[in-house]
Formats: sequence, structure tokens, C-alpha cells
Amino acid sequence: MSRDDKKVIVAASLGTVFEFYDFFLIGLLAGEITKVFFSGVNPTAGFIFTLLGFAAGFMLRPFGAIVFGRLGDLVGRKYTFLITIMLMGISTFVIGLLPAYATIGIAAPIAFILMRMLQGLALGGEFGGAMIYVAEHAPPDKRASWTAWVILTAALGFLLAVAIIIPLRLSLSADAFLLWGWRVPFIVSILLLGVSLWIRLKLDESPEFKRMKAEGRASKAPLSEAFGTWKNVRLILIGALCILPAQAVIWYTGQFYSLFFLTKVLRVENLTANYMLIVATVVTIPLYVVFGTLADRIGRRKVYVGGYLLAAVLTVPIFQAMTHFANPALERAQVEAPITIVSNPAECSVQFNPLGTAKFTTSCDVVTDAVSKLGLNYARESDTSLSVAQIKVGQKLIPGYSGDVPDAAAQKKRFDSELNAALVESKYPLGAAAPESINAPMIVLLLCVLLSFGAMTFAPSTTSLLEMFPSRIRYTAMSFPYHLSAAWFGGFLPATAFAIVAATGNIYSGLYYPVAISAACFVLSLLFARETRGTDISKVN
Repeated sequence: MSRDDKKVIVAASLGTVFEFYDFFLIGLLAGEITKVFFSGVNPTAGFIFTLLGFAAGFMLRPFGAIVFGRLGDLVGRKYTFLITIMLMGISTFVIGLLPAYATIGIAAPIAFILMRMLQGLALGGEFGGAMIYVAEHAPPDKRASWTAWVILTAALGFLLAVAIIIPLRLSLSADAFLLWGWRVPFIVSILLLGVSLWIRLKLDESPEFKRMKAEGRASKAPLSEAFGTWKNVRLILIGALCILPAQAVIWYTGQFYSLFFLTKVLRVENLTANYMLIVATVVTIPLYVVFGTLADRIGRRKVYVGGYLLAAVLTVPIFQAMTHFANPALERAQVEAPITIVSNPAECSVQFNPLGTAKFTTSCDVVTDAVSKLGLNYARESDTSLSVAQIKVGQKLIPGYSGDVPDAAAQKKRFDSELNAALVESKYPLGAAAPESINAPMIVLLLCVLLSFGAMTFAPSTTSLLEMFPSRIRYTAMSFPYHLSAAWFGGFLPATAFAIVAATGNIYSGLYYPVAISAACFVLSLLFARETRGTDISKVN
């Protein structure tokens, strides 16, 4: 690459760093955000609201793709992503300044969600513009490897987030971090915005866009052209429903859900889990360019379809292996003394209560809630003759109780004592995972394999998408399906997986969501997606 080529990639990539820096800030600081902005509801409801607030930013991304995609096809790639990065940077900065719930009440969570939505609107125009800008500068035989440089900065966004958060956590008391320390990563993002704007202002428009304008091929109505003809709509649907959903959930499973699983389910100490994910991220960053280069040599579809298949087959075994190497005592207890809730199914509810207003008082709901709060794996057994639900820990049977009986408080004390004794007797670890039992090198290796699926699918699938559409509508037509998939499949991954685990009691059941989507996209991509390697993007009709 020439010096100018490198400047193009760096300038375009800074927006992606921003995008994923913000993404990981919300995830890594979810506990603090819950306490600051959602302290008016119970902790479980507050955590789910935080995840939904995280998802709210994703919901606006398809609309941002339409708004800024149209602008990018009309006035140019450069000017559009100057606007989007400014909007994104200011909204991220403002989150760090918002008053807490204790100060302004319900206005606090509303303001937080509004800023997340503003970020989502801006991001809807940012990523597609950056990818297209680089692709329209790249040589045809290096297009996927060049765009891979933009995509690998997503991992740099994670590293930047933890590089700021971890020193703050280590240097501040827990109270000080909750009071003001969590705000610092959002506030310092204004520096990244300043650097990004300074570099991007020095850039010229993409050569393909300038050539298209000079030849009079620019679209006067990119929305009508993109969504008004079946040929383009069909390609948008193939991208949004057949190719990209798997890419979104695979990437977010590796970079986000793996951390949630290690800390919340396997109870690995937060800092230790972050260090392991940092090492795995650093190790796998070069793979984005490796798989981008491979896609330039053998084709885009072969690479990303292979990634979908591997993710569908190996994701659950990888997480099961994490349990073995992170908390072997928990794994042994689950095998030797499995927990079963025996109940009349007519008594059992789906305990997904984001508003925190529902009351679960039947014996089935009471015992289910007790085990769920401990974060333990359990199965269900139906017995319509039972009037009161029971818990089996191995062979030990513990009668439950109804939450609305007169002596409910005494029954709860008796039940909690018996359950705790049975768990201790069965050698269930009820605290954090023992540090000496954690096999960190093996967990890092497993994380590397998991993250490699994201590297294998990201650049080939998104490069293939932008190569499907003509230059005059590329910004609109590429951005919309990408952000639709990222929003509705990737953005809702944390809340969906959390809800599935809460509903089923199976600590691995949240993984069925990304596995099912990966398997579906493997089949759908083979049926409907075409190979785009070798496409002359200046001549796509």
C-alpha cells in the first residue's frame, strides 16, 4: 500500500473503532449503568433494561442506513461519514455527562436510551460508508483484504475500551468508580472524535464516486432505485436474511456473550475473564486480514459459509469446554448431582419480568426463582399429581412452598437452608470459581477458536454485500441489510440469550440462538447467495 492508501484505511477505520468502543463500553459497564440509570426498578429488571437500552441503539441503525445511505449516494461518501462520526461522537460523550436516576428520576433512563438511539442512527451510516470508501479505493484483487483492515478495528475498539476501564477499576474504589469513574471512558471519547475529524477532513472523495458523478451515472433517487425494483430488493433480502444474520451473531457471541458466560455463569473473576479475552483478541486480530486475503484468492462465499458451518457445529462444545476449564467443580457437580425441578406444569410461568411488576407465588415459580438466582443449571420433570413443587439435587429431595401461604417467610427460611445444605453436600461451588482451578491457557485457546469464526466471516460477507450493488445506490443498498441484520439479530443477542437461559434453566440454551441462525444461514447462503469475487464494481448494473 502507498502512504495515501494507508491514510484512507486509517481514516475510514476510526469510525469502526468508535462504533465498537461504544458497544463494549455499554457491555463492560452494564452493572454500573444499571445502578446509575435504572435504580428505580429491581436489579434483575434493571439489568434487562440496560441490555434493552443497548439494543435500542441497534434498532435505529437500519433507519440511519436509509437516511445516511441516501445522502452518501447523493452527495458523496466522505461528507456523509464526516456527519455520522460527529453525531456518534457527541452522543457517546453526552452519555458520560447524563445525571443519574437519583438526581432527575425517570428522565435519566429516557435520556440514556435517547442517546443510544442517536448513536444507532449515526452508526447506520458510518460502517457502510467506511467499507464502501475503502473498497472503492482498493485494487479489485485486494478488495476483501483491504476492507478487512477496517473490520479488524472492531477488535481494537474492544481493546481500547478495556485499556481505559481496567486501569480505572484498579485505581479507584468501587464506590468512586460507581460515582464518577464509569463516566471517564465516555467523556474521553471526545478525543477520539477530534482525531477522527482531523484525519477525515484531509481525505478526498472516493475515485469511483467521482468517476460516476463525472460520467452522469449518479442516482437522483437512490431510495426509489434501491427499494423500487425487484432485482435490488431481492439482493437486499438475500443479504439481510441469508448472509449477514449469522455473521452478526457469530461475532457478538465471541466478543460479548463469551465474557458474559465466563463472569455471570462460570463466575470467573471479572478482571481475569477480561484479561483472557484481551489476549485472545490480540492473537486473533491478524486473522481478519488472513481470511480477507483468502477470500480474495478463493472467493468470498466459500470462506464465510465455512465459518457459518464451523460456528454451528462447534459453538456449544466450545462453551461446554469453557465450563470444564474455568469451573471444573461446577461441571462435576452438574454431572454427579444434577438439579431437577419436579412440578405440576400448570403451576409454572415463564419468568421473564423486565418491568419487575409481576408476582410469581406458585411453588413451581418460587423454587425456579431460587435456583435461577444461583445461576445453576437445572432440568424440569412434570408430575401433575404434585400440589407443591420439589427440587432434586442428585437424589436429595427438597419440598418447595407457595409464596402466598401465611407462613411463607418461615417456609422460605426452611427451604433456603435445606437447598443450601444439599448443594454444599453435593459439592456445588456457590461462590466465585477457584483461581487455582482455572486453566487460563486452555480458555484463551478456546476463545481464540471462537473469535476466529468472527474473523472468518466478517470481511468476506460484508465485501460480498457491497459488491452486489451498483455504485449509484451502493451506500443505501449495502448499509440497510447490514444494519438490519446487525440490529435485529446481533443487537438482540445478549437480551435474547439471557431470556432463553432464564426461561429454560439450561446454561447453554442461550447458545441455541446463534447456533440456529448460523446453521440457517449456511443453508440459505448456499441456496441463494452468489459468488462476487472478481466483480468490477464500476460496472455492476
